[in-house]
Amino acid sequence: MLNATLCDVIRWRKGEVLRVRREWPGAMELDVTVPEGECRALAYPPLVGRPEPGDTVLLNTTALAMGLGTGGYAMVVAVPDRLPQDPSGPGHLVKARYTPLQATVLGADEQDSPHHSVLRDADSIDGMPVIVADLHSALPAVLCGLFDATHSAAGDGDLPWPGPHPRVAYVMPDGGALPAWFSMSAARLRELDWLCGVVTTGQAFGGDVEAVTLHTGLLAARHVLGADVAVVAQGPGNLGTGTRWGFSGVSAGEAVNAAAALGGRPVAALRVSEGDLRERHQGVSHHSLTAYGRVALTRAQVVVPELPGEFGRRVTEQAEALAVRHELVRVPVDGLYEALRRSPVRLSTMGRGLDEDLAGFLASAAAGRHAASLLA
Repeated sequence: MLNATLCDVIRWRKGEVLRVRREWPGAMELDVTVPEGECRALAYPPLVGRPEPGDTVLLNTTALAMGLGTGGYAMVVAVPDRLPQDPSGPGHLVKARYTPLQATVLGADEQDSPHHSVLRDADSIDGMPVIVADLHSALPAVLCGLFDATHSAAGDGDLPWPGPHPRVAYVMPDGGALPAWFSMSAARLRELDWLCGVVTTGQAFGGDVEAVTLHTGLLAARHVLGADVAVVAQGPGNLGTGTRWGFSGVSAGEAVNAAAALGGRPVAALRVSEGDLRERHQGVSHHSLTAYGRVALTRAQVVVPELPGEFGRRVTEQAEALAVRHELVRVPVDGLYEALRRSPVRLSTMGRGLDEDLAGFLASAAAGRHAASLLA
């Protein structure tokens, strides 16, 4: 029997806020002094209040000490000398349950919600395309492909594809980050109206709409936000162990099942990489082959990007393993590089930018391009 150690699972520090580095909806990045020196910290004001320079803060420095890429912050747990006001208003959904920062939110599907009457008997998303991806970094690339296919590439300013355009909801399950506030990309895309809203499901929270399950999250995307398309992908900070089944991206297969169960049209975006040094992620990642080939039990349209050269042939051959269960849809990628270069948010996947892992972003954009064809 394995004995769990019930101590030393969090690295605690007390610090003092030096300055606010930047902020975006729901989150603040800070410089904080701790006994070891100065560090970068992240606070979620809806949870802990708004830290100001000079405030004493309690920190969880575990992710910082581990050197995590997306989540390498000290996290503000409390501002003990200036606690926020108690929450007001309805809401009985408890998320991050039985953790020290469990939060009560108003779920779209609970009885006190103004949307409860809509969702109480809702049972279909009316054929809505649901684009499923493994990594959070796929989200802006999917949107670039979708909007490029539905609009002329001409445009100026921060929004190269002026409206009207399809209403897209981002449905975020709880495999990665729990607070949607962590994603600067989602916040910016929401601000630009590239997203009509963010729906947080399961233990995830902080979206424009909260839902108990992925199923009610998809229903809320359709019937509350009025989405034409939904994108389901983990929040930042996916987890993998180098084993066949031990990765949080198995949720992509579960999302295919949920979309199909609700009468949607699941579109599976492949996780593809030419820049990842790990063999299991080169070409088509084993994450996609497992999630779509083993976990997804219903039929989806799997988008296979028509990439050039020997690498493109490798991707096509690897994707053939999914043809037993799914429909493979070959999608050209011509013009998608230019579309991706116009992304209003920085494109980065596992620390690699657009030109460092172009194939991965093209695969995501191709899924968006195909989904646009389903709206015609």
